[in-house]
Amino acid sequence: MTGWRLLLTRPADESAALGSLLAEQGIFSSSLPLLDIVPIPVSGTMGKAFRELDRYCAVIVVSKPAARIGVELLDRFGPQATRVKWFSVGAATAQILEARGLDVSFPAQGDDSEALLELAALREAVARPDPRVLILRGEGGRELLAERLRERGASVEYLELYRRELPQYPAAALGQRIEAERLNALVVSSGQGFEHLHQLAGDAWPQLARLPLFVPSPRVAELARAAGALTVVDCRGASAAALLTALREHPVPVL
Repeated sequence: MTGWRLLLTRPADESAALGSLLAEQGIFSSSLPLLDIVPIPVSGTMGKAFRELDRYCAVIVVSKPAARIGVELLDRFGPQATRVKWFSVGAATAQILEARGLDVSFPAQGDDSEALLELAALREAVARPDPRVLILRGEGGRELLAERLRERGASVEYLELYRRELPQYPAAALGQRIEAERLNALVVSSGQGFEHLHQLAGDAWPQLARLPLFVPSPRVAELARAAGALTVVDCRGASAAALLTALREHPVPVL
């Protein structure tokens, strides 16, 4: 896999960790973070939700930033919430919650909404009468979870804990980085990460759209293809393991 030269676009700390894991496998990567995580100021709504977590049959945490901020709010407002059934989309998010002492269920295979919805523990949690579910997320996060859970009869509420902003870069920064470091593939970890990539590319997007684009889910793959990306690889997860598997299965492009 040493022929791959990847552009990583996660927040800086996550890109650094992923880059180190890739380097151990002989894979070159370059980081250009396209998501700044900005916590939303704590509000009365947030405090009320965490003080009353026992109202919910399930609390779903969809990202690592949501887990980190959620743990802080839990310590501040809801220390009794270890009795609540907690769920996460992936193992990395679950680790943050488990470090707080929470019992978290998550899919053993796949770290996306589809995999979580198939989890037996979540099905059981929402099978009770009048089930209420709380989803901790960033602004404009996953909609599929709520849609499917409502189809199963659950009442679903969102608590948005942060927003994702595009860092300030010169207009040509993306194309220049790819050319200077001879990168041959792009990696995004979310729908908004792809939208920021597309936005920053600007007039260079038709050229960049020819590079293989590794995405974490069918939803993001659909967004990318609709925008004109020619080779979209669905890793079926945002973890390093999912990305490595996809890299092994996909041929390195000849540029």
